[in-house]
Amino acid sequence: MQATPIKGRGSVSNKTSRFEQFQRVSFDDEWAKTDEDGLPKPATTVTLESAKSIISRNDSPDIPFDQSINPYRGCEHGCIYCYARPTHAYLNHSPGLDFETKLYAKGNAADVLRQELSKPSYVPRLIALGANTDPYQPIERRLGITASILAVMEAFNHPVAITTKSASVTRDIDVLARMASKNLVRVFMSVGSLDRTIARTLEPRASTPGARLDAIRRMSAAGIPTGVIVAPVIPALTDHDMEKILFNAKDAGAKNAAYVLLRLPLEIADLFREWLLAHYPLKEAHVMNLVRQMRSGKLYDADFKTRMKGSGVFADLIEQRFKRACAKAGLNQTRHPLSTALFSRPRADSPQLTLF
Repeated sequence: MQATPIKGRGSVSNKTSRFEQFQRVSFDDEWAKTDEDGLPKPATTVTLESAKSIISRNDSPDIPFDQSINPYRGCEHGCIYCYARPTHAYLNHSPGLDFETKLYAKGNAADVLRQELSKPSYVPRLIALGANTDPYQPIERRLGITASILAVMEAFNHPVAITTKSASVTRDIDVLARMASKNLVRVFMSVGSLDRTIARTLEPRASTPGARLDAIRRMSAAGIPTGVIVAPVIPALTDHDMEKILFNAKDAGAKNAAYVLLRLPLEIADLFREWLLAHYPLKEAHVMNLVRQMRSGKLYDADFKTRMKGSGVFADLIEQRFKRACAKAGLNQTRHPLSTALFSRPRADSPQLTLF
């Protein structure tokens, strides 16, 4: 039976994780709150947790950073393609609806970060915000955890790169502008489609494409280095927007650009196919066949050399289109690394006077 879309949510199902022995089946018991279609309306819950450490490290050769911070686990944006969805299985939650409704917030993130940066053994290197889930998802407006992390970064003069698909990043435009004046920050906005109808179901609680481009414009005007990531590029559904996104981002002030091909690891493959069948059933077979063509006949290939860009004729065509559009728009002409030279540990407040 084909799943029915839930208004304001990306996933159309809530299948149990790959680690569970038994499967969970949802049904309407007529007690839950319902939406206008009469379907159960899942509520968003946020659990505060205390992190023991806050900086995650990786050695992936296809990622331009080896340190990152994720203030939140799960993401209310509900992007059906989100590669972080399978991580919710480690919490005994579903990568489906649970991922976008059962959220976890690291309430002590700023304090733990301050402790880690204060260690004499710590060597400053770029830290990425938004490497897994979005640091500016809707609950950030209430909790302000990302803002508190940026306050610590500014105090230590530590470089940070931010990736988001939320215009809410402009709430921190003052601190970002101050950091930018010291070459300590850059912000990349993720825009996968300019079609609001597609975006409304593909990324139901993220900012509209127009609002994201306006955020690029505002940040660029404030002197903050900005870029655009065309992500994900979905064949036969959103790939036709690539050039328009790049040119619009350039007009808004973006200096750099990148793209990422649709990735469907683990549970995401089934979740995405369910989404296609629910919203674009006539395109499902064509889209999935093209995905296989770009993944060596599979729905996903985790090889570091190809997982971001794919392989094959169609993947090569997308890469050529991207490079030509960037050259024509004047994107990726220069990109200076963020500075670690100004890093310093603030003196702790203490009544004890210094000796010298």
